[in-house]
Amino acid sequence: MFKRMLAILVAGAFIFSLAIPVFAQETGATKEVQKAVNVGNKICPVSDEKINEKTKVTYEYQGKIYNFCCPMCIDPFKKDPEKYIKKVEEELQTGSKQGSGQQEQTVQAIQGSETMPEGMPEGHHH
Repeated sequence: MFKRMLAILVAGAFIFSLAIPVFAQETGATKEVQKAVNVGNKICPVSDEKINEKTKVTYEYQGKIYNFCCPMCIDPFKKDPEKYIKKVEEELQTGSKQGSGQQEQTVQAIQGSETMPEGMPEGHHH
């Protein structure tokens, strides 16, 4: 009786071990983790400033890496990511040359007024 029970347990364990990989494939448990993709924005979506490649900071959101001119710009992005993602998408669609012109206009507007652009952290000056 003991030998028969042991044989059934060993056979059951063997069959179960064959079923685990099939179950894992069906549930997606064996999918490879996808690496985040850098969206490649050259203009900071918060400050509208050109991003210096040597000093840029990045933030990953929903599998995409966004570039910023400084660490202070990440918090506003976290508070309203969709707003800033829209700005990044617009930049990428129109190209960075047009974005640079927008940056110059923003800098001129800042220099000509005492208020900072919406979403710009107070005291944020470059």
